[in-house]
Amino acid sequence: MSGTFLGMPAFPEAARAAVRDDVLRANLRHATRTIRDKRARAVAELADWDRLRAVGQAVKDHTLRHLDRYLLQLEEAVTAAGGTVHWAADAGEANRIVTQLVLATGEREVVKVKSMATQEIGLNEALEAAGIAAYETDLAELIVQLGRDRPSHILVPAIHRNRAEIRDIFRTEMGRWGRPAPEPLGDDPRELAEAARLHLREKFLRAKVAVSGANFMVAETGTLVVLESEGNGRMCLTLPETLISVVGVEKVVPTFRDLEIFLQTLPRSSTAERMNPYTTMWTGTTDGDGPAAFHLVLLDNGRTDTLADEVGRQALRCIRCSACLNVCPVYERAGGHAYGSVYPGPIGAILSPQLRGTASGIDASLPFASTLCGACYEVCPVAIDIPEVLVHLRERVAQGGPVTRDGIRVRIRPAHGHTAERAAMRAARLLLDRPGALGAGERLLARARRLRPRRLPGPGRAWTDSRELPAVPAESFRDWWAREREASR
Repeated sequence: MSGTFLGMPAFPEAARAAVRDDVLRANLRHATRTIRDKRARAVAELADWDRLRAVGQAVKDHTLRHLDRYLLQLEEAVTAAGGTVHWAADAGEANRIVTQLVLATGEREVVKVKSMATQEIGLNEALEAAGIAAYETDLAELIVQLGRDRPSHILVPAIHRNRAEIRDIFRTEMGRWGRPAPEPLGDDPRELAEAARLHLREKFLRAKVAVSGANFMVAETGTLVVLESEGNGRMCLTLPETLISVVGVEKVVPTFRDLEIFLQTLPRSSTAERMNPYTTMWTGTTDGDGPAAFHLVLLDNGRTDTLADEVGRQALRCIRCSACLNVCPVYERAGGHAYGSVYPGPIGAILSPQLRGTASGIDASLPFASTLCGACYEVCPVAIDIPEVLVHLRERVAQGGPVTRDGIRVRIRPAHGHTAERAAMRAARLLLDRPGALGAGERLLARARRLRPRRLPGPGRAWTDSRELPAVPAESFRDWWAREREASR
């Protein structure tokens, strides 16, 4: 994925630094708890939420099973409506396509709608290398861009910043990118929003090319859909002469009617709203209305490899609502940057290692960045069983085995550092296959319980660095069960 995150340390190391940052933790705690409380109230308003969730899951699973057919139908519909479809196998190909399309217009700047797909492929950096300036227009993305920062949340990329930090960024950086911030500028949210509006307005009115993603693509009509809250997306999608949309292939849905499900579940799960303030839909081009040229870049970049994994493919159901981040105790304490990916939190812990593979230290560590508490699964509006996929990927990291890479079935070796774990699992398997030996070991452990150390030696030391070793009971469950059964006769 994006070179922005190359060289990031493994999750434990990055998280260790993040949890020592008191300001970061306070920002995250306040924001995530506020969002999840509002979301819970919004979801509780729908008596049929569980049914919507189940139907959303079914639609996504059906689409993924027949993805080839629906993508070809989408291409045909977009082309018939006056658009042009491009297929990009990876990030490099997608960046080349977009760069060439922009250069062909003769322009040297673009305005952008918030898009995780373009962040995933590092499009801004690729455009900059070609002499093209890309301006983020979403408020949070603008903050991240002006601050030369990285996004740390799916819905609120600048969640790690507080109002005072944003004010300082606007004061020092806005003038380098365009219209300076007004003087004096305070940290009241209304003042900050007005400064961003004035800064962006001149870019909206001047730009001839826009780049977007899409929340959904409708195969039967060729319609693309963007949901947003600020109106910047509407400006980008209607004012420029050329619109280029980079969208992951998994974002397609079969019919226009299928949108009914997700237009209810996505706003409530993400912004805790009954309906997004701005839901923009467009189908190809129309003379005298909106962009005169529309290009759709369908991005694979590891998605079909992920689709080949029967357990892991459910990550492709994700509609990017960020609900899983807001309930995750690990994300709340470590923040998004520790995940080393544009996709942070629980969904990032299962999506990034599948899109990028597990060869790097950061990707091999992500499946372990979880307590497996299951809160992420409970709130997911398309019922992605994130804990199941985490365990599945942990096995892949520790044991190796067959995976699909670039459409080819290969066998990967176990990641470095899991030798002791594999030995422990083999020993456990031998013991569990021999009930007599297991019972004898339990009784011996019970008799020696007073000798319990406070910390485990060797590889187990990392586990007891942050946990107390549980007390050993005086009697094993096996012996208690046998005694109780005998007493009941």
